[in-house]
Amino acid sequence: MKCLVTGVAGFIGSHLCERLLADGCEVVGVDAFIPYYPREIKEANLTNARLHSDFAFHEIDVRRDRLDSLVEGVDVIFHLAAMAGLPKSWTQFDLYESCNVTATQRLLDVACRAGIQRLVYASTSSVYGRFANGDETLPTRPISPYGVTKLAAEQLCRAYAEEIGLPLTVLRYFSVYGPRQRPDMGYHKFIQAMLTGGGIAVFGDGQQVRGNTYIFDCIEATVMSMNTLPGETYNIGGGETASVWDIIHKLEMLTRRKATITREPARPGDQRSTCADTAKLTRHLGWKAKVGLDEGLAMQLEWQAQTAMRQAA
Repeated sequence: MKCLVTGVAGFIGSHLCERLLADGCEVVGVDAFIPYYPREIKEANLTNARLHSDFAFHEIDVRRDRLDSLVEGVDVIFHLAAMAGLPKSWTQFDLYESCNVTATQRLLDVACRAGIQRLVYASTSSVYGRFANGDETLPTRPISPYGVTKLAAEQLCRAYAEEIGLPLTVLRYFSVYGPRQRPDMGYHKFIQAMLTGGGIAVFGDGQQVRGNTYIFDCIEATVMSMNTLPGETYNIGGGETASVWDIIHKLEMLTRRKATITREPARPGDQRSTCADTAKLTRHLGWKAKVGLDEGLAMQLEWQAQTAMRQAA
């Protein structure tokens, strides 16, 4: 099987690429290295994949470059490329619109012409809005420009699926964490602060609750989603919730250090509570999360500590 992975140099994309290669797939990887965070981090994410003879990488911007040759012979497209993170979406909307909506439309267009077997679109719990607690029937009411663009891309995918016959699966990820997590994400920042003695910024009252998904569980669900009936939408979540204060306390226990806390105003568009009901995915594919939050945080902590040691050497 030949797969195309967009956003392949990112946190989730690089893990997905390695899993597909391990499963015997041929993988075409695409990334534009948009400088949301340092390029060298993304390059490091691709280290293992670049050693594999069945991996081909193309530095291409899906928003503007020609795409037809990329999809030749491709069976499945995993569309993970996006501009992530909600804070900057308030001030850089054009960037989010182009990366999340325009790029998706251009990829959908060539995918339909190529007659692919499946397009898996990676969406987010942010499409649900302030409270994302429940199953896939929850109303979609995003409260950030980021969430709006991801929902718009979902709707584009639906249009191509229903009117042109694109075989589609939509996945809504809930707070994915683990090794290679982006440096702008909360748990990465918290761990980095605990390792270096820096301060942890807590926005608002710190009672925001997240349903957490370890990266390996996320990848397992993503790969399995190729085998669902077309047209389905699935929540992908680990099922274990924790507030900001809960996470900080767990990291204090793991590091045996006291966190230095700074308080900041609440951020506009920040979700208050998320917890994925994944019963549909379990019912359809038998998927269940396997990695608990304590175990997953310990593995991310170890990875970040080892990465820091290599960089210092």
